[in-house]
Amino acid sequence: MELTGFHHLTAITADARANKRFMTEVLGLRLVKRSVNQDDPSAYHLFFADGRGRPGTDITFFTWPVGRERRGTNAITRTGLVVPAGSLDYWIWRLADEWLPRSARRIVDGHSSVDFEDIEGQRYRLVEADAAATGPTWEYSPIPAAYQIIGLGPITLSVPDIAPTRALFCDILNMQPAGSYADPDDIGRTEVFRMGGGGLDARLHVTAEAGSPVAHQGAGAVHHLAFRTPDAERLAEWKAWIESYGIRVSDIIDRHYFRSIYFRDPSGIQLEIATDGPGFEVDEPAENMGEKLILPPWLESRRDEIVGALPVID
Repeated sequence: MELTGFHHLTAITADARANKRFMTEVLGLRLVKRSVNQDDPSAYHLFFADGRGRPGTDITFFTWPVGRERRGTNAITRTGLVVPAGSLDYWIWRLADEWLPRSARRIVDGHSSVDFEDIEGQRYRLVEADAAATGPTWEYSPIPAAYQIIGLGPITLSVPDIAPTRALFCDILNMQPAGSYADPDDIGRTEVFRMGGGGLDARLHVTAEAGSPVAHQGAGAVHHLAFRTPDAERLAEWKAWIESYGIRVSDIIDRHYFRSIYFRDPSGIQLEIATDGPGFEVDEPAENMGEKLILPPWLESRRDEIVGALPVID
């Protein structure tokens, strides 16, 4: 069995309106689904992706009225976003125009990259794709087609001891070691693991930060990371396989747009494996995705109660 790459990444925001503006107007992604946290319907669950809402391009946010993240280890610390080859100068200019904290251009794991943060301190890394890498463009994005974000790129985790996490990724999740590099901010040594074909959307970076404090989630933090598997049959195989190693795994959960299982790495980071389908068009046509609040069928009877408790974001 083999995971095929990243499915989505879910983060936390305390300002739904500002988050929507940043993701759509600054990064140029499409709001492909506005829904609620199925386990806590008092919070939005906002899904941003490419124009088609494809798995592997999807960043989602839970909107909770919480304080800022306390940074540290045992956490997902940076979200990679792949941009077309030759487009990084455009993005450096765009980030400067928004007065966002950013690094200089530098080479990370062999690719030209720029790190930056949004207004809540959510940490990102723009990574230039190889020349052949492209993705579908979205005609309504404020970003010109030649510069639009292609999808998720390398995701960085921080753990105090890399050995147990390496064993999970290589021995159980069947990832392959793909080298290492010195973290550009001198935090520690970062090991790289690859899934599937090993493209930028299938490379996981893990930095060892022995002695650092444990992170505490809040606004600006990443909540969890999901890996891709094709369908429900393969998901059930992954559940049985991971459980055979004595790891606690959730039941298979119907998230309406995909099926998922959840488990944690040895440092406590929440991970997910999610199916590619049925996808975001299961409850609204592609041309209208993200325009109105969609509730899963089992919450529809509570619509008035749920809508009344949610802030206005448009």
